[in-house]
Amino acid sequence: MIERGVRGTGRAVRLGLALGSSLVLLLALAPAALAVENDGRGLYGATNDKVVTDAGFILIIFFPTFVLVMSLIQWRLDKRKEARKAAKKQLGDVEWRGGW
Repeated sequence: MIERGVRGTGRAVRLGLALGSSLVLLLALAPAALAVENDGRGLYGATNDKVVTDAGFILIIFFPTFVLVMSLIQWRLDKRKEARKAAKKQLGDVEWRGGW
């Protein structure tokens, strides 16, 4: 009979081996991923100052708009929650409403 000194040691060893081999694999494949044959232009292609400026303006417009929309959604959900709580409070306790 084989006894283990610490419970779960095998699991920790397997996890360490899996993480270590994943790291080695990623480090081995990284140079191939960087050696793409588009001369470093990226997915969009060649860019100039106008493209970069337009992308910056898009970001400047997007984030405040996103915050505004999410805040309006949150406000509406809070309003619904408060209405639901008020309706529940108006009904009162089920036990004291009368009837059989």
